[in-house]
Amino acid sequence: MKIPFIKAHLTGNELNYISKIHSYSGDGSFTRDCHTLLEKMTSSLKALLTHSCTAALEMAALLIDVQPGDEIIMPSYTFVSTANAFVLRGGIPVFIDIRPDTLNLDEKLIENAITPRTKAIVPVHYAGVACEMDTILHIANKYNLFVIEDAAQGIMASYKGRALGAIGHLGAFSFHATKNIISGEGGALLINDKRFIELAEMIREKGTDRSRFFRGQVDKYTWQHIGSSYLPSELTAAFLLAQLEAAKIITQQRLSIWNKYHSAFEELEKEGLIRRPVIPDACQHNAHMYYILLSDATSRPALISHFEQQGISSVFHYVPLHSSPAGKKYSRTHGHLTHTNFLSESVLRLPLFSEMTDEMVNFVIESTFENINKMAVYV
Repeated sequence: MKIPFIKAHLTGNELNYISKIHSYSGDGSFTRDCHTLLEKMTSSLKALLTHSCTAALEMAALLIDVQPGDEIIMPSYTFVSTANAFVLRGGIPVFIDIRPDTLNLDEKLIENAITPRTKAIVPVHYAGVACEMDTILHIANKYNLFVIEDAAQGIMASYKGRALGAIGHLGAFSFHATKNIISGEGGALLINDKRFIELAEMIREKGTDRSRFFRGQVDKYTWQHIGSSYLPSELTAAFLLAQLEAAKIITQQRLSIWNKYHSAFEELEKEGLIRRPVIPDACQHNAHMYYILLSDATSRPALISHFEQQGISSVFHYVPLHSSPAGKKYSRTHGHLTHTNFLSESVLRLPLFSEMTDEMVNFVIESTFENINKMAVYV
């Protein structure tokens, strides 16, 4: 049996909606429908589609006016876009360690990392599991800092009933083909502070007030602010709308598979052979991924190889940014990144996609038991 790591779920409406497009440039009716639906789903003040989550993060850096030397606190265990968006404006990522339970940035380490140059905190909701947002918001308010949520993996997940991405000042979603809800490439910026709405529209439209022109608020549009072309085409929006409309169903399907994994692997965890994901009580996750934590870096390649021999595709995740050449050049760390270094070498992600059959899930579970026991991996 061949089991891929991921497989895109198609609702059946994607091509139907694409066939109904009248104009292929951005901000047409499908884009507007996506904005409306995202705002309803998240209770965000404003949602703006972008051509990627990277673009949404870059817009966020422009909106908070990052200047050379400004410091942005974030985890090192994240995708490069989290840091790149701010480095492009001259900002300095300041990496702090992650929590050993959720693999999210450790909120207890934030306050000691703050300096007079600190401008923002960027919590990354790893695996669609929320960071401890109440504490983060309290610290941000205390020091007058911005909070920008990297919710690339967070669509349909929440913290204490609040949608991820709609809790901080700004939030960024990804609809990349590897995510739960997809458009191939794509993203969205959620704006939760009304002072940013009009400026965000300008930045997204090459720095012009084109959006105001189309609303009839000005008789012509002109260059008003620094900006770029961040909006996607209607092709992307039409595809995405079909996905967003089915988001609840897709999430339920993924959660069902996640729960089967989690229940089955309880035995291995009790035996001390692996560690399962931890979901705090305040968090409703979206089953973006299921991972197991192994003992060390030598265990993971061997297990991946065993899976490959059985036709199962499994992968590891981020190489911590602080250990990369660009990370060493453009950023700095605060404190020891002990958990980041260890856990990044321990994570193994298992196949999870909404169309996995019970037969596939059971095969992965059985193979995991077989291979883990064979290797006698202890944590």
